[in-house]
Amino acid sequence: MCLVFWCISCQQEKKEKVEAASFNVSSPLVKDTLINKDYVAQIRSINHIELRSQERGYIQSIFVDEGQFVQKGQLLFKIQPNLYQADVNSAKAEAKYAEIEYQNTKNLSDKDIVAPQEMAMAKARYDKAKAELASTNTHLGFTEIRAPFSGIVGRLHVRKGSLVDEGELITELSDNSRMWVYFNVPEAEYLNQMDSQKGKEPLHVKLRMANGKEFSQEGLVEVIESDFNNETGNIEYRATFPNPQGLLRYGQTGNIVITSPYANALMIPQKATFEVLEKKYVYVVDKNNIAKAREIKVAAELPHIYVVASGLNKEDRIVLEGLRKIQNNQKIKVKYLKPQQVMSDLDLYSE
Repeated sequence: MCLVFWCISCQQEKKEKVEAASFNVSSPLVKDTLINKDYVAQIRSINHIELRSQERGYIQSIFVDEGQFVQKGQLLFKIQPNLYQADVNSAKAEAKYAEIEYQNTKNLSDKDIVAPQEMAMAKARYDKAKAELASTNTHLGFTEIRAPFSGIVGRLHVRKGSLVDEGELITELSDNSRMWVYFNVPEAEYLNQMDSQKGKEPLHVKLRMANGKEFSQEGLVEVIESDFNNETGNIEYRATFPNPQGLLRYGQTGNIVITSPYANALMIPQKATFEVLEKKYVYVVDKNNIAKAREIKVAAELPHIYVVASGLNKEDRIVLEGLRKIQNNQKIKVKYLKPQQVMSDLDLYSE
């Protein structure tokens, strides 16, 4: 019997000690701020093509190297032209013969010595020979592969002496003077952005590169895809970035950063929250100093701070620290700190 009373006395003493603990509480800070939202992005060249052989033959000469910048029209590769040059010479001879035949027939026709039909046939043979000469010249021209635009040469898939077939990949060429950066935006955020951009200039965005540094140039969202992806609920944006130093290359990844103003944002310290099954909670203290767990929704995240979308109002008092020492519906002693004082100890970036 004495043991039972002793245990009850110990529990009461322990409960009194828990109740005697004091916790700092505060209210959400209401303030206008700027929120940065990140979107995973794929970086592409404004013009990126494959250069393929248009004729079959051996690579006679390679005039460039991988990663080299070339000018529009610059000669890059030459396929051995001997066979095609022979075809051109033969076509020239045929065209010359047809021309002489045509001129002789024309002279006779002018004197009414030959029938008009014979004159027409001579003219047709001459036209055919000229067309065949033009065709062989075109094929000969295909033995020289030139840059269709200024850009950077990619990996070389052939070497000097390689036998290439018609249509075989030789290299790639990228125009990196400007870059297209693609990223996906959820439907709700798309609608909010369209509301805020009505009658305004295009959406300005920034690019955070893979090393965490911000790209020096600002981009503009110039294209929004026509359809939403029904599986993801996203729509694709395309932002264009100037690339004067050539730092960005085709195939890089990064994050697009869109800065949006939040008026009267409700902000709390991240340390005042805890998670249960991927849901975020805070302890809200009522007028009787009873701490009750309440789920919140986070609209955005700043360094050390959450912007609350729902679950709190500006009058609520929340426990700031020591959350593991509190049980739900437990009465506690509190010390109230002003929101401005609490936030002054955090790295708050707002306007």
